[in-house]
Amino acid sequence: MEKNEQESVKMEDEEPEEINYRGIKAMPFIIGNETFEKLGAIGTLSNLQVYLTTVFNMSRISATTLLNVFNGTTNIATLVGAYLCDTYFGRYKTLGFASIASLFGLLVITLTAAFKNLHPPQCEPGERCVGPDAGQMAFLLFGFGLLIVGAGGIRPCNLAFGVDQFNPNTDSGKRGIDSFFNWYYFTITFAQIVSLTLVVYVQSNVSWSIGLAIPTIFMFVSCLLFFIGTNIYVKVTPEGSPMTSLVQVMVVAVKKRRLELPRQPWLSLFNYVPPKSINSKLPYTEQFSNHHTRRPDKTRWNSCGSMEPLQHATSGRSECVVRLIPISLTSILYHIGVQQQYIVFQALQSDRHLGNTSFQIPAASYVVFAMLGLAFWVPLYDRVFVPYARRITKKEGGITILQRMGIGLFITIIESVVGAIVEERRRSLALARPEPVAISPMSGMWLVPQLALGGLAEAFNAIGQLEFYYKQFPENMRSFGGAFFFCGNALSSYVYSFLISVVHRTTEGASTGNWLPEDLNKGRLDYFYYLIAALCALNFCYFLVCAHWYRYKGSEDSIVAVEMEAKKHDPHSA
Repeated sequence: MEKNEQESVKMEDEEPEEINYRGIKAMPFIIGNETFEKLGAIGTLSNLQVYLTTVFNMSRISATTLLNVFNGTTNIATLVGAYLCDTYFGRYKTLGFASIASLFGLLVITLTAAFKNLHPPQCEPGERCVGPDAGQMAFLLFGFGLLIVGAGGIRPCNLAFGVDQFNPNTDSGKRGIDSFFNWYYFTITFAQIVSLTLVVYVQSNVSWSIGLAIPTIFMFVSCLLFFIGTNIYVKVTPEGSPMTSLVQVMVVAVKKRRLELPRQPWLSLFNYVPPKSINSKLPYTEQFSNHHTRRPDKTRWNSCGSMEPLQHATSGRSECVVRLIPISLTSILYHIGVQQQYIVFQALQSDRHLGNTSFQIPAASYVVFAMLGLAFWVPLYDRVFVPYARRITKKEGGITILQRMGIGLFITIIESVVGAIVEERRRSLALARPEPVAISPMSGMWLVPQLALGGLAEAFNAIGQLEFYYKQFPENMRSFGGAFFFCGNALSSYVYSFLISVVHRTTEGASTGNWLPEDLNKGRLDYFYYLIAALCALNFCYFLVCAHWYRYKGSEDSIVAVEMEAKKHDPHSA
């Protein structure tokens, strides 16, 4: 035992290597890389639904289903990317490889538009449309596969890599991190606005091959900026598989579930963190029982509190991950509520003229109004709301992260109800004509309120989620934190596809007719929006329960804090 204590003291005396944080100096390369990467990815994917229906002659249901599966698989791939990043390669190498994969993926998609033999013949009015053959579909899916590989590495790592450049132990570094979350999302919004206006316009009105080549060029610039800044980046070295430690804790917790805890576990249980570890030391909490840390055994699979230094603090980090799971599940219905995929089809069947001019807003560009709402709110939130709220609440962020997320969830309910009312109006005006028309006389600008509410919801919940996962995950699992955000998006894509399929089949033979037909005027999309609003309301109630139960990482249960304070002033405690 004495030998073990001597080894622990020796390890504590080791000085960690000094890190040269560049902070804001590294941001031009990281933010520039992120901006152009999003310009490339969003510029291609934002109008891909229209591309598949017009160039590849797919039906709306087939195109929507394919994109939902693609989006879901892309986001699930972030778990693989996060694991490889945190275990083997580190964020810099993962981002470099993934960026190149994305570049080649965008190049393949561009080639499908540039060469006639890589897509079906154009479908003329009145003719029977011919879909893609096996070779054309295989080449398209090959491009999708490369994009999945790229997104799987980029999405979980880029935010954490940017935050790595700030010193978390200084006041300026902490402020830089807090602002970085807002401005990171702001740059994504800027990229989306450019993509959904300039790029989509070129794709819809000039040429698909040119319109898809522009995002590919953006992605090339993104790769160039990323590698230029190589010498000034802080590159955090991976510490090995964090998943192994989590599984060990679960196994030991089951084995020792019947052991009695000591009277003062926060003093009896050993919570050692090696000096070179990037993980912070966590206080004891009574929210979960730490049976597995009490008695040392010979192997890590029998006791995570044994003589193995790297395992002493594992139980607290396992609790961090377990606490996150119930909260993270709320993101599934949040994404369904905030990202209304039928907006493009609604715009196609609305009057898209800009005022009294002959200019028509491209249907895919309407989503830009959600981005404008987000872009308007983020600077206001960071520079006005937070300082004002901070003076009232005395909290560093003005309001807590969970409060921010909850506000966003509540807004999705309002957004869905507004969407239902607008769709009912659009459909009624189309059918009110003596001869019903496919294009409703309702201006497409009536779609803006629900889109603006969606942007506001993202400003609260989406940014709140990113900050929540980054700050609440163990430090050596921060890439997994980024992956959790996108996994919620992935699951929502699968659930959305399942929901659309169920509604489509259930209502097809109903008296009200199919809610989601090819011609929206013959359906009841407004009923579907009301269904989404009800699901979002249930999701909000579930979130309130989870938020009440949740304990932030590093916080102590009140009873433990009081007893520990009393222990400090007890003269007989030594």
